[in-house]
Amino acid sequence: MNNEPRVNERIHVDQVRLVGPGGEQVGVVRVEDALRLAQEAGLDLVEVAPNSNPPVAKLMDYGKFKYESAQKAREARRNQSNTVIKSIRIGLKIDENDYNTKKGQAERFLNGGDKVKFDLRFKGREQSRPDQGVRLLRGLAEELSEISSIEAAPRAEGRNMSMVLSPLRKKSEAKSDQRRRREAERESRRAEKSRRPAEEEATAEAPASAPKPMPKPPAASN
Repeated sequence: MNNEPRVNERIHVDQVRLVGPGGEQVGVVRVEDALRLAQEAGLDLVEVAPNSNPPVAKLMDYGKFKYESAQKAREARRNQSNTVIKSIRIGLKIDENDYNTKKGQAERFLNGGDKVKFDLRFKGREQSRPDQGVRLLRGLAEELSEISSIEAAPRAEGRNMSMVLSPLRKKSEAKSDQRRRREAERESRRAEKSRRPAEEEATAEAPASAPKPMPKPPAASN
């Protein structure tokens, strides 16, 4: 099914409500007059609201409009794709080293554009202290607030409590940064390789240092 709007001579109505290229309202005009205005301006007459009475048509560069629309659609698909949720399990009695390790994992995932879900499981009597679980998860969210926001607040489900953090940067932006860093590193390595032969050649061609003059013998005494 063709979802493209009708353009120029394909618009088969008597009148249209005409909108100018800058969004200004021209009013209801005969379609012949609208086509003439489009031709004089070097633009297209595009039917943007066919179900209105009369239909709404706009003066625009239709080729440019299609190109920009396609670019926006591709960008939207890139932003939506490949975003996954990384799960990290923690305990209520977590020690400092393990805490820092889990936080470091979350930082890597978030900087890479992925969401992070913290899964906390209560053991034994810990289930009667859900407030401690909330404090623990909220503390993690606070420490990661520069690179993430809370998408799903701490929530208890039986013996489990979870929280989801969402990255502040889109995954497409994170990937672009990674590509730029890799390209910069490759360029740096290429520059280093090209510099080494020049330095070695300069060292080989450097003149040997002149020999030191022999000290003069002492003058003979009379």
